[in-house]
Amino acid sequence: MTQTPTYDHLTLLGHHATQPLQPNDAILERVSNPAAGRSYLIRLTCPEFTSLCPLTGQPDFAHIMIDYIPKDWIVESKSFKLLMGSYRNHGAFHEACTMEIAEKLVTLMNPVWLRIGAYWYPRGGIPIDVFWQTGAPPSDVWIPGQDVPHYRGRG
Repeated sequence: MTQTPTYDHLTLLGHHATQPLQPNDAILERVSNPAAGRSYLIRLTCPEFTSLCPLTGQPDFAHIMIDYIPKDWIVESKSFKLLMGSYRNHGAFHEACTMEIAEKLVTLMNPVWLRIGAYWYPRGGIPIDVFWQTGAPPSDVWIPGQDVPHYRGRG
């Protein structure tokens, strides 16, 4: 019989939590991988991500997709949602936001593999997409394409 994991260490799940004002204020939490030792993919999708241009203060919008193969830990989803929402008032360029999110997740979980695709909507008429991954993915895991359509404007 498997032992039920304890979640006493979680401070957000099951509790009232206010939206952090900045990413550095967000508490990102993890839980034990319920299928440790098995290779599988977890996909996190944030289709309405927002942040601010660090120079103009104007809003920027992105569709962010994160795929990862967990090792010992998975990200707790409420803490992830609050982290992503904390960027709403955060001024940073597209590349900085994307890489900061990836680095936070890698540091928290130490996954087998992680990739992030950030599909940013146009700023000044130019969409900027940012992609990164920790290395080559294992060959024994099905990793579907992200298939987020590229921005086509009115065309």
